[in-house]
Amino acid sequence: MTQPWASIDALQRDCRWFRGDVPCKPHKKSGCHCHEADGSVCAQYVPQSGNILIIKLGAIGDVIRTTPLLRKFQAVDPGHRIWWLTLTPEVVPASAVDVVLPFTPQTIATLNAMHFDVLVNLDKDREACALAATIGADVKKGFTLVNGKPAPIDADAEPKFLTGVFDDLSRANTLSYLKEIFAIAGFTFAHEEYIMDNHADKGFVWKLPKKKPIVGLNTGCGGRWVSRLWDEKNWVALAKKLKKAGYEPVLLGGEQEHARNRRIAAKSGARYPGYFPLNQFINLMDQCDLVVSAVTMAMHIAVGLRKPLVLFNSTFNKNEFELYGRGEILEPDFDCPCYYSPVCPNNCMQYLRVETVFDSCRRILPT
Repeated sequence: MTQPWASIDALQRDCRWFRGDVPCKPHKKSGCHCHEADGSVCAQYVPQSGNILIIKLGAIGDVIRTTPLLRKFQAVDPGHRIWWLTLTPEVVPASAVDVVLPFTPQTIATLNAMHFDVLVNLDKDREACALAATIGADVKKGFTLVNGKPAPIDADAEPKFLTGVFDDLSRANTLSYLKEIFAIAGFTFAHEEYIMDNHADKGFVWKLPKKKPIVGLNTGCGGRWVSRLWDEKNWVALAKKLKKAGYEPVLLGGEQEHARNRRIAAKSGARYPGYFPLNQFINLMDQCDLVVSAVTMAMHIAVGLRKPLVLFNSTFNKNEFELYGRGEILEPDFDCPCYYSPVCPNNCMQYLRVETVFDSCRRILPT
């Protein structure tokens, strides 16, 4: 005999947990139903009244630094289901996003069959703008595609659009990235923090000293923006000075920095645990009391983990970065024209002195 709860009419389709293609998480965990046999509504029922889509494809660091926007949407539209389309779904916080979507043809087919209450596209890539133009939504914010070229959807997106096409406007900009994207979405940034999982529940074990302050030295900068690279000899000298002052320097990086970090470790005595998958790398960074890094993914992870940070900047507008009062931004003592240049003709990072970096570490994290 069919039970009262086992019918189409008994489904709570507006529930946060309802999937439609597979059993929901509460059902898998406890066997509950949308309506129980006694006619009561499931105790895990969380109604949601609308859908919000965020399009932020971007690099890992760019995705991480967009997460504060989630806090605002949660506060303003707590009953809405949040969807996020990205190239790096592994760093989108599942605790704050209902549906995390990879950028695939299957995903695009799904989105084109939907209609959203709010769509926010924060990327000016043609494919992101094309999706913003074609996916249905009551309110659209950010960037779209006009005659095959990116364009701002409304006045809120115009300032960010213009700084992207004129270097002089970009140099003159005094707003952080977070102030810019909050304005694009129609909000005001109020120092909402990043959302990041430190993966403490994964059981990672690190053999690090308990009584020394640990300084993570992120020695790379990715393959594209090599203008940000600090010379190996500088990292060696900094690690030695930190060890002598009672700190425990730990070298950070990925596969691209592996050989480099092994050389630095051999010359300086700094600890190098190796390179790891992203979740494990994030947990390693969470063991640090201070992080030293150029503008790269690790910088955003450090901010997300609320770690004090010494940030190297050379090619970007330093106003772009929000450190939440937990760090310092250091720049070369050289007026270089390499603004947003992947390669610096003057190697201006050579003018960032080891003593300057060491002094910043001591100010932020006294022994």
